[in-house]
This record gives sequence, structure tokens and C-alpha cells, in this order.
Amino acid sequence: MPATDADSPAGQRPASVFVSYAHEDRVRAQAVIRVLEQAGFEVWWDGLIVAGAAFASRTEQALEAAAVVVVLWSRASIVSDWVRDEATRGRDRGCLVPVSLDGSEPPLGFRQYLAISVAKWHGKADAAEIRAVVQAVQAMHGRPPTEPSPVAGVRATRRGLLLAGGGMAAIALGGGGWLAWRRGLIGAPAVAANTVAVLPFANLSGDPGESYFSDGLSAEVRSALACNHRLRVCGQVSSDAFRDAKAGAVAIAQALGVAYLLDGNVRLSAKTFRIGAELIDGRSGFSRWAQSFDRPIDNIFAVQSEIAGSVVAALTTEMRRADASGTDAPAAVLPPGGTTNVAAFDAYLRGRAAYNLSEGESSDRQALAEFDAAIAADPRFAAAHAARSRTLTVIANQYSDAAHTAETYDAAIKSAEAATTLAPDLADAQSTLAFALFQGRLDVKGARRPYDLSRQLGEGDATVMGRYALYCADTGREAEAVPAIERALVLDPLNPLIHRAMGSVLYAAHRYADVLPHLNRALALNPKLSGAHASIGNALLMLGRTRQARDAYLEEPHKLARLTGLAVAERKLGNVAAAREAMNRLVNELGDSGLYQQAEVRAQWGERDAAMAVLARARAVGDSGLIYARIDPLLDPLRPLPQFGALLRQLGFD
Repeated sequence: MPATDADSPAGQRPASVFVSYAHEDRVRAQAVIRVLEQAGFEVWWDGLIVAGAAFASRTEQALEAAAVVVVLWSRASIVSDWVRDEATRGRDRGCLVPVSLDGSEPPLGFRQYLAISVAKWHGKADAAEIRAVVQAVQAMHGRPPTEPSPVAGVRATRRGLLLAGGGMAAIALGGGGWLAWRRGLIGAPAVAANTVAVLPFANLSGDPGESYFSDGLSAEVRSALACNHRLRVCGQVSSDAFRDAKAGAVAIAQALGVAYLLDGNVRLSAKTFRIGAELIDGRSGFSRWAQSFDRPIDNIFAVQSEIAGSVVAALTTEMRRADASGTDAPAAVLPPGGTTNVAAFDAYLRGRAAYNLSEGESSDRQALAEFDAAIAADPRFAAAHAARSRTLTVIANQYSDAAHTAETYDAAIKSAEAATTLAPDLADAQSTLAFALFQGRLDVKGARRPYDLSRQLGEGDATVMGRYALYCADTGREAEAVPAIERALVLDPLNPLIHRAMGSVLYAAHRYADVLPHLNRALALNPKLSGAHASIGNALLMLGRTRQARDAYLEEPHKLARLTGLAVAERKLGNVAAAREAMNRLVNELGDSGLYQQAEVRAQWGERDAAMAVLARARAVGDSGLIYARIDPLLDPLRPLPQFGALLRQLGFD
């Protein structure tokens, strides 16, 4: 048996590397240990041998004293309680270097760390894969690698965290670059300790159809964390952008501007579920907290709260250190408006998944049916009422004919009112009600109270803040719109809709040159984003760059916005026939659904009386385009008219 610390000469300093492995892998483990010893490290190691209490005590002492814990994963070790316990301690101490002897994936709780695979290693000390192990151990000791060689044989896991939890990404930089990274001379700027992103939980159920559950659970945990106003929780769209990314934890955290990442996975069966969750330090890539939960399915609601509470507890120390006042970190709070009915919750998650597909009317109708099922199972499920309202608003806006639009909006408002009655503190419900009142009934004044409430309750929700910002912009409250949309952009920096909304806020403030970078960013994130090209065209038009505006309109996929822009731009360029053709198509192909846009064109053509007549028709049918009338520069030719001022007052604009 190899020597242990008990056999070492008196006074010898503790071993710097602790190697954990299964007894069945002793031969391969000894080969790894020899290479580490040849590299100058003192190594403590043992097999899974039944021993007395004294032996267990010495093992624990060595484990605590080691600077690095190298765990050798294999088919044998992943089922070993000893190895798991030792690996857990190395992970918790932030000094774990995971190695896969046979290509096996680490067990639950350790899959967020990239294991260095030596499955194809044949014992040569200069082989790339074993050099990667040595370099990882060197890095843990604060030494630059002996040579800036590429890390070969490294197998990516779900998050692709580089080597020992992501902190060893600097190995690829070589000696000087590695030291600069360790000293903080390069890399992302410091971020607040209260910032966290919840990455989409992985579906380990073996059935892609169960992904709605893992996605929904991560969204619910995100909502629970966002209820803590001292936490800044990254928005869903930005977090979901890294669903299948191979980037490391450090790179993901830098891209999202957060200090921590919460990752997890879900295995769902008919009556039980297993959830693994892990909080990762975005600066080092190391785990700060990890836990697995095996529970009956009806305990899913308690686990959401438990995960959120554990994450907040793990952040407490960092937040206290960052907060000069010394106040405690916030306690975990579950969002209002939930349910304890499993069938209702399952239907709700299915509805969310269908709604998020955004594939057209069929997916939205499917979402509506699921939300109806959730409400049937639990009529007091406020979040389901709010989701139903949002879905009905989309259906009214995009798919309803003129005869049914008002009826559908009324149903949306009724559902939103039910949600706010059941859960007055649910920010999303207040925001949804306000949006339906503003968009569906053109009730400018009626929408203000729920919008203002949503702002107070939902400062951690990028979508809520974005809706509020747009309402403020459309009603001339620029001083409130700009900080709200800036907050939304901080919360969800990779969301193209938020960038588009920022463009709309700046356009409403007549800051046309500032509009363009945000809309270009939106298109970079989603080249198919509807309305962005037309909005660029509008800003260019206001800047007097009419030819460029026309080119932007030509790229717009949304027919209504494209034809409106072309009718205006072509006329300004002197192409009367082309302008007439675009206007005729606008009238003949889109009819009353484009009345507001027809008025914009008439106003720009100088046909003020005709424009006012069309606006009167738009008011009669409840055209939602009228919400822009107060700030729309395309209607500026009409502003001197008394009847235009009267129209704005009728709509409730101050």
C-alpha cells in the first residue's frame, strides 16, 4: 500500500494534492499519481478500503490540508459514497480538479465542471491529456503552467465549464496571460455581488416532451429570486441564450454581467422528480452551493422555495461584504399568485412553453387552452389568469378580425382583473392589465395606476419594466421612461425586444440618432425581428436620410410597417407612382387594420383633412395604433389642428 501522511517523516509538510478514486481503479490512479509526483507535487492517496476510525480521521485531515483535490471519475467511482464525499469537500473548498478515467460523466452535482478525460491516455507523461491535469493542478497552486500547450482530450459537459469549474480557463493564455488573469489585470470589470442569472435547467428525463417542465421550473425559481428587491436577477431571454452554449462559466457570467450563475437539471417521472441545482461563482467558475432534491411530485412548490432560499443564503456573505451598511441579505420570497395544485401547475408550465414558442396562432391557441386548463384545476391561480390575459391580448392584436377584436380584448382585461384581484402584489398581473387597457381599450388614464403599481412591484422583471417604459414614452413621460428601459436592459442585456423597446423610447423622445445603435443591436440578436427595420427607417427619415430610410423599409418583413414607410419615403423622394402603389396596397390588402398607418401617410403627404378623417375612423374601431398619437412625429403636420388636439384629449392624453 502506498505511503500515507502517517508514514511520512516527522515534520514533513502536508501533501498538496489529495487524489480520490475507487479501489477498482487503483492501477490507473497510480499512473496519474506518478505523473503528479514527477511534476513535484506531494500526493496523498488511498483506495476505498474498509478501515477504522483512526484511518478515517487521517483521511479527513489530509483532505482538509490539501491545496488541490483531484477526483478520478469512472464507472466505479461515480457510485462510491467515499469518492462523492471527498469530491464534495473539494468542490466546496473551491479546489476540485475533476478527471475522467474512462470517459464517464461525473454524477449529479458535479456535471457543471468540465472533467479532463484521460480515457485514451496510455501512460506517457508528455501526453496532452495528462499535461492538462498537471497544468490544472499547477494553476490551483497559484503557479503558471510549465508550458502554454493546448489542453487536449478535454470533454465538454453541458455548460462547458473549463477544467476545474471554469477558473482554469486561463491555462490557454500561457504563463504571462495566466498571471494577468489571476491578478485581475484582464477580464470583465467587477460586477455587484447581488447579481445572478438562472440558466435553463437541463431536462434529464429522456423525453424531449418534458422540457416544458425543466424550463418552467427554472423560470419559477428566477421569479422567486426576482422578488427580492436587493437581488438583480438576469432576465429570461438573456439567460436562455446560453441554453446550449459551450462557453465557460466565467465567459457566460461576463456576457450577462452577473456575479453568479444558478444552473440545474430535472429528472421527472410520473410521481417523483429529482432536481439538481448549483450556484457557481462567475469570477472563478467554482461552485458555492450545490444540492439535489428527490421528492414526490406534489412537493415541487416547496422545492422552488427551498432552492431560492438556499441561493439567497449562499449569497449572504458576499452581499454583506459588498454592503457597507452591514445589512443582511434579503430572505427568499416566493412570488405571489402561485398554486399548490400539481395539475394546475403542470398545465400552466405547458401553456408557458407554447406561448414562448411564438410560432403563430396555433401555438398561441394551444397556450390559451393550457392556461384555461390550469384555471379550471385551480380557479385562484392568479399567475395563470395573467398568462391567459397576455395570450388573449396577442390573439386580439394579431389574429382577430375587426368584429371580434374588442370582444377578445374585453376577455383579456377580465382575466387580468381576476389576476390582480387574487394577487394584488403580482407585478406581471398589474402590468398585463395595464397593457390590455392601454392597447385594447385605448384607456390611457385607466392604464396608469396598474402600470405605476407594476413599476413599484416589478423592478426585478425586465418585461414589466419594458412595458412600463413604453407606456411612459407613449404618454410623454420621458423622464420616467428612460431609467425604466435602462433598468430593463441591465436585467436582460441579450433580449432583442428590450433593445427594440429602447429604440422606441428614444424615438418617442425625438433622439433619432441614438435610436439606431439599439435597433441594430436588436437585429444582431434576432435578424428576423419584426418592426426593427421599419423603426430604423423611421429614425433615418426623421434625420433626413430618406434614401437610407427607404432601404430599411424594404428589408422590413412586417407588411403593415413596410408599406407605410415606403408610401412616405417614396413620396419624399419624388417617386409618386411608387408611393401610390404602396398606399393602395396598404388600403386594399390590410383595410381597417391599418387605419392609423393610413393617417400617418396622409399626414406626411400633406392631406391633413383626409388624415383626420381616417383617424376618426380609427378611433371608432378602436385601432390600437392610436396609443402612439401623442408622440408620433409622422403626425406632426396635424398638431396645429384643433380637431387633433380634441382627439388626444378624447383618448385621455394630457
